[in-house]
Amino acid sequence: MAGNITHDPPPADGRRQGGPDGGRQSGPLIVTEDGELLDDLLRLCAAAGATPEVHHSVPTAADGRVGWESAPLVLVGDDAARRLRGAVRRRGVVLVGRDQDDSGVWRRAVEIGADHVLMLPDGEQWLVDRIADVAEGVGRPALTVGVIGGRGGAGASTLACALAVTSAREGLRSLLVDADPLGGGLDVLLGGETAEGLRWPAFAASRGRVGGGALEESLPELHSLRVLSWDRGDCVAVPPQAVRAVLAAARRRGGTVVVDLPRRIDDGVAEVLAQLDVGLLVVPAELRAVAAAGRVASAVGMVLRDLRVAVRGPYAPGLDDREVASLLGLPLAGEVPVESGLLRATEGRQPPGAAPRAPLARFCRQFWERALAETGGVA
Repeated sequence: MAGNITHDPPPADGRRQGGPDGGRQSGPLIVTEDGELLDDLLRLCAAAGATPEVHHSVPTAADGRVGWESAPLVLVGDDAARRLRGAVRRRGVVLVGRDQDDSGVWRRAVEIGADHVLMLPDGEQWLVDRIADVAEGVGRPALTVGVIGGRGGAGASTLACALAVTSAREGLRSLLVDADPLGGGLDVLLGGETAEGLRWPAFAASRGRVGGGALEESLPELHSLRVLSWDRGDCVAVPPQAVRAVLAAARRRGGTVVVDLPRRIDDGVAEVLAQLDVGLLVVPAELRAVAAAGRVASAVGMVLRDLRVAVRGPYAPGLDDREVASLLGLPLAGEVPVESGLLRATEGRQPPGAAPRAPLARFCRQFWERALAETGGVA
């Protein structure tokens, strides 16, 4: 059992750090004299990949590497609560006990200013996740944007790549996810089909929690961003629970995540939609495309609340970007500029969005500025 008194970790910057472990914080502080409880907490820390420090009472910075006020997370055994009544109040304190019927635990939690009350063994998975967050230095989750075509050939993959390339150029930690196994592979569009790193089939057996840092380091790095794409093998599906675990790990790293979505909505795509902050529906400005996009929008809108229209010319007679958005009943994200050669993969050319002063890169930069400002993300 885990109960909240208050929580909300402090926000963290989503900009890229200087090394693969950039932004990683020290392990949790454990305060207890209960040997059996300590064994359980050490086991859970090991499962989360964290190395804790252990004290019997309130430590000072001189007692070790981690002090009471500097530790990113404090796990207080219920046996130690009375000894901590005079400690300086701080966030990130979890009071851990075993007696499910002890109503006094909540009073003791208030006395030491704990954010959470947790009972073992019921709350083990929650605690492992929280410790792992500390080990990864988790703060604000990534702003996650999905791009989907209103019809085939709308240019959704091109826009997804351009958004990710632009985000990386702006200094944000950026991940591009290819959620369309039949799309040919975004690594190909970025010119990195032979780059070393894992592709989707390697994660098909993923369950529970995937480490965000390990995920990031395992993927190909192309144009200063990480890319999760498909290989050229026979695997064309990943179980929904694996999709959920991988995308959740990607979001925990902060910065931005861009997902190129297929037009069909299966269980795996539904898992992606559930984790998106914003969706962009790319619609060519022609009546048949608008009609097709309406069906896509209806299906996507059942899961994703914030779906916006990105209109691509040339325009059919009587249509403009506002009219397309009005016909679909969706807010307008803007007009996607058409640049020569962007809709066909030409070997050796720059990826979409690579030219910072070109119209497509300007569109992407303006989109990120608005979206980050709306969500309070990294400016």
